Amino acid sequence: MFSWLARIACTCWRPLRRYARMNKDDVEDSSLEDPLLWCRSLDRHSYGEFSFAVVQANEVIEDHSQVETGRDATFVGVYDGHGGPDASRFINDHLFLHLMSELHPPIAIVAYSKYFWIFRIPTDLSVFVTGHAREKGTISEDTLRSAFSSTEDGFLTLVRRTCGIKPLMAAIGSCCLVGVIWRGTLYVANLGDSRAVIGSVGRSNKIGAEQLNREHNASMEEVRQELRSLHPNDSHIVVMKQGVWRIKGIIQVSRSIGDAYLKRPEFSLDPTFPRFHLPEPLGRPVLTAEPSVCARVLQPNDKFVIFASDGLWEHMTNQEAVEIVHNNPRAGIAKRLLKTALSEAARKREMRHDDLKKVEKGVRRFFHDDITIVVIFIDHDLLGKNQPAPELSVRGFIDTVGPSRFNMFKD
Repeated sequence: MFSWLARIACTCWRPLRRYARMNKDDVEDSSLEDPLLWCRSLDRHSYGEFSFAVVQANEVIEDHSQVETGRDATFVGVYDGHGGPDASRFINDHLFLHLMSELHPPIAIVAYSKYFWIFRIPTDLSVFVTGHAREKGTISEDTLRSAFSSTEDGFLTLVRRTCGIKPLMAAIGSCCLVGVIWRGTLYVANLGDSRAVIGSVGRSNKIGAEQLNREHNASMEEVRQELRSLHPNDSHIVVMKQGVWRIKGIIQVSRSIGDAYLKRPEFSLDPTFPRFHLPEPLGRPVLTAEPSVCARVLQPNDKFVIFASDGLWEHMTNQEAVEIVHNNPRAGIAKRLLKTALSEAARKREMRHDDLKKVEKGVRRFFHDDITIVVIFIDHDLLGKNQPAPELSVRGFIDTVGPSRFNMFKD
């Protein structure tokens, strides 16, 4: 449906193409503000500074995001929803709490979230006797996986509770990109096609880009091969549809939180929802919520990390992004990246960026996606020094700032 509506919208703007002026000045000097763009120019975290920006395209924004700054760690979450905002909003409300409960596992932890109380009791108390329990407060790849798993379980529970009155909850899901800096190590966990890209200075003092996470999108040959090997008897596990590879002809991402109808037969949708109806019963999960996780000890030449939803990467390469960050002031750098991407989105439609700003939410989705960008600067002289920094919890776009929830489980 998007294709023909996009052509109509593009035609409306085509007369403006002769006035297009897509150069550097158009990105930086326009006086017309974008009412759908939100940003925080520059804030501090325990290992440096960060810049944060979000733009809305959908009628209801489906990107949710957060930065949590603590005394000993920094947490970044970018949650790119699809089918609706429910899954990405749920992750925003719960994943960090689950990670905190993994880091601080006494006999019981009680924490309130938007949907319910989290109450956690270790299932095997012998670990406390034998001394094999995780060191309290230790980030690891396993703690991140456990937090993702708990978030997935919680959302599927919510789907089960609500699908009777809202069946399409079973078709709502979200990509999930998380980064945690702790004791000089950066941990990245990912579901879907958002990216974490680190900018590092090489021997010639030139900035280079390195993508830290693996993407899970059927457009990639390795993902299609993985799906075919997992489903050897399903000739339709990946299908080319309107020039795009899709899993079961429906969805592009192979890993997510939610999308319950592609994971469990109990959430299958009937033919009254043709877009999500599967012609054959689900024999085994098609999607998974198992994240790809990596750890990187930060080196002196590692200068910053860009966390962003796929809407950014549709309009610039990893190298282009790190060069923009490296060659410009820190303050407002996430907004600068965002405006560069929007200028490119406008150029592809033969229009000016200023004219794109006038397009309302909903219609804006025909030109670009919701986009979230967090740039984390790493100041190596602060690593390991526990320098005082504001302990903040910042939610993207909804513009809520409060005390850091790292403090919830302090002794």
